[in-house]
Order: sequence, then C-alpha cells, then structure tokens
Amino acid sequence: MRIDIITIFPELFKPFLQFGIIKKACEKNAVDIQTFDLRNYATDKHQMVDDYPYGGGPGMVLKPEPIWRALDELPHPRRVVFLTPQGQTFDQEKAWELSQEKNLALICGRYEGIDERVREKLVDEEISIGDYVLNGGEVPAMVIMEAVIRLLPDVLGDEDSVVGDSFYQGLLDHPHYTRPEEFKGQRVPQVLLSGDHKKIANWRKKERLRQTLLKRPDLLKKANLDSE
Repeated sequence: MRIDIITIFPELFKPFLQFGIIKKACEKNAVDIQTFDLRNYATDKHQMVDDYPYGGGPGMVLKPEPIWRALDELPHPRRVVFLTPQGQTFDQEKAWELSQEKNLALICGRYEGIDERVREKLVDEEISIGDYVLNGGEVPAMVIMEAVIRLLPDVLGDEDSVVGDSFYQGLLDHPHYTRPEEFKGQRVPQVLLSGDHKKIANWRKKERLRQTLLKRPDLLKKANLDSE
C-alpha cells in the first residue's frame, strides 16, 4: 500500500514514521509513506499556499493551484481523502475499507480549509476524526494511518491482535490481566487461570458484551453479533 500526504508541515511526520508498528510496516515494505510539502508546488516566488477568502471574513484559505499540482504527481488510480471537521466520522469500519486501497492520498487542511474547487473536483471523500476543531489535518492523518496500517497483512506479529481489538465486530475489547496474580487485594479472574480455553473464550465474549453495554450501548445497534 502507498500513502501520500499533502501538507505544509511535512516535518511533523518524521518522528511518527520512526517508531513502533509504523516503522516496522515501512521496513517490511507493507506500506510506502511519502510526504509532499505543499509549498514546493506554489506558483509564485514566495511559495504562497494560502490567500484571503473571497467575500471577506477571518482566516486564510489554502489555494487550489499547489494542491492540484501536488496531486498531479501522485500515482493513479488513487483515493483522495480530505481531512476536515465536515467529513464523515472515522471509525473501525472505515479503517478496514481504506486498508483495501492500493494508493491513498491524504490532504491535510489548514486555516479555514481548502478552495472549494479542489474539494469538488479532486477529493473523493472527506473524513473527520471527531466533532472538535484542530489546527490542521496532520494529527488526523496520523490517526487514520495508524488505524489503517495495523490492518495490513503481516504488519502485526499476531493476527489475533486485530481480531481481538476494540470495535472488531462492533464491540469493545474485554478486560486484560497480567502478572502478578494478586495486586493490592485484587485477584485475576479465576477462569483466566483455569487453562480451559473454551471457558476463557466464552468469558471474553461475555465481557466484551458487558463492556460495550456499560460504556458504549450505542454500538450494540450495529454490532455484527453471531447467534451465540
């Protein structure tokens, strides 16, 4: 998979790419991540990528020419995503969907957003990571990349890690315990010490349902539950 990021702050992504699962995925060639500095595609000597909005009002708007020129250099076919508060809310289902793409382009907005002509002609989809305002699309791009990349084949050492994640089948994860067996008067549930894999699996299913019902009952309306 290839992911291209169009941004005015490419330096923000350098540390993100140098640690953990993202670094390993790049080293395994599971994903090729490229950043494109929007200022390199400006059409004037001052490398201006923004301008005042027509009609007046506060803030600046990212100009259409640099974004258009940057996208012209990216591979085809590709899915172009604009990161904006106006977009569809990102969730695990969308992460699975995007993980099937061969080429994904992420446009990181700044200021008051991008010129509407780019949105209308070049953007395939708009995505938001939540109902709040950030300074730009760089952090949302990292959120989306991390959620998507960990779903790619051979990225995680244990494929069961993906299956057991929160939001798999629309449910939250079950509780987790590790050593010591007793800590400050609290003991690990006995079933997890039993060695009975069927009982443990049933306990985890039940706890996933319990956690979802108590914390996010809204998820149960669209959860992919089996007959059990």
